[in-house]
Amino acid sequence: METAAASALVRLEQIPLDRGVALEIGRTSVALFRVGDELHALDDMCPHSGGPLSEGPLEDGCVSCPWHGARFELSSGRSVGEFTCRDVRRHNARRVDEHSFEITLAPRTR
Repeated sequence: METAAASALVRLEQIPLDRGVALEIGRTSVALFRVGDELHALDDMCPHSGGPLSEGPLEDGCVSCPWHGARFELSSGRSVGEFTCRDVRRHNARRVDEHSFEITLAPRTR
């Protein structure tokens, strides 16, 4: 039986510009990043050692893990740069109206 993906509604003003915020959706911690009027949603845990990506610095469309510096593209979750590891899961951030986004968890891959 197919189940619906977990989701949450967030207001754009709840997310600071150019900084991350952690949000729990179900049992998943999601890192949200607001860059201009775009919202990006990635798993909040760095696959290298579990660092909180929501606390990492943003630069050139990427977030860096605050623990070891692994970098991930906000638009795809792809690991980039000199220190690469597994990609992080990217979640759908769909604009509902000019003030709100719906964040829907992406399926887990094995």
